[in-house]
Amino acid sequence: MLDDLDRRILRHLQADPEQSLPDLGDRLGLTASRLSRRLEKLREGGVILGQRAVIDWRALGYEVEVSLRITLDKTNSRAFDEFIPAAREIPEVLEIQTFLGQVDVRLSVIARDMAHYQGIYRSQILTLPHITDIEALMHVARIKSDEALPI
Repeated sequence: MLDDLDRRILRHLQADPEQSLPDLGDRLGLTASRLSRRLEKLREGGVILGQRAVIDWRALGYEVEVSLRITLDKTNSRAFDEFIPAAREIPEVLEIQTFLGQVDVRLSVIARDMAHYQGIYRSQILTLPHITDIEALMHVARIKSDEALPI
């Protein structure tokens, strides 16, 4: 279980993940060594999964994002097991989600432009195994994208 101090640490990390340990310790009233022990405990407990760089793919020349809702052939017991690894191999697929219901999988795909997307779609997406239906949704705007949790 998390105590109040753990929650305070997590709130401060979410607000400013690049702050140094001494600065974070000062804000929390902790020594850097005590803070390090707490952070290690949170990592070992699986609360903090790691740190990562968030890169704006638009800054790298990608302008198009498409969400593909895919229905798989559910009569084939290996459909998911064969589709998911194949989809992971496509570099422009940023996210893969699975669902229960009419739609089985959602892929988030980026491309430099529509011609690039069309090439990815024809040469890589359509060759994925066990697809019975695809619906493409062109992203227009991202209204909210927040990974911060209400701690």
